[in-house]
Amino acid sequence: MPDYRVDKSEALRYLGYAGQATDGMLDERIDELIEACERMSKPSFLYRIFPVEETPEGVHLTGSSLLLEGDAIREHLHGARACAVMACTLGLANEAAARQMQAKSPLDALVFGAAGSSLVECAADACEAAIVAEAAASGLHTNWRFSPGYGDLPLSIQPALVRALSADKKLGITVTKSDLLIPVKSVTAFVGLFDEPQAHTKRTCAGCACAAHCFLRKAGTPCYR
Repeated sequence: MPDYRVDKSEALRYLGYAGQATDGMLDERIDELIEACERMSKPSFLYRIFPVEETPEGVHLTGSSLLLEGDAIREHLHGARACAVMACTLGLANEAAARQMQAKSPLDALVFGAAGSSLVECAADACEAAIVAEAAASGLHTNWRFSPGYGDLPLSIQPALVRALSADKKLGITVTKSDLLIPVKSVTAFVGLFDEPQAHTKRTCAGCACAAHCFLRKAGTPCYR
């Protein structure tokens, strides 16, 4: 099971810190809220891989109702053999804790939310690492994850994405009328699977977001070999 931890430096970045010193009491409170976020969260993810069909209307993921519209996602998946559809969340307990904290201390809620943003990115990295490993087992290569709302890929794809994964039943993720995800600390994305290495492919594990969760690296067979 992946080891999910808040990256404190990343959480501080979400808060707008850029290397400023923090006093002892504030630093201690931030650590307490990070620990609370980790304790009150249940990071989880799931994904499915679908064949890709490029059509004039958009990129269709065969076997689903997903039709991905926009030039950005078409370019992202151009030449892909398949596409992994992923969803990650910190769960409803984190959502409830954030709401309770907001009512008591908006400042604590802000720090708690920043910690949650870091933690859900950790879950997304773990999910992407699992996709990379499955792709490698089939002799395929991946590109990076691309979320609804990036470029011209509309957020309106969220309901169909959640249905395609049954993420409402399996992860408790729902979509609001404005196409936002609940729990708020949730991430959805698409990752292309290709026959050939992609331009972004790293030639080392250094700096790779998936490195901490990578099954291939731990087995001594990283994806670039």
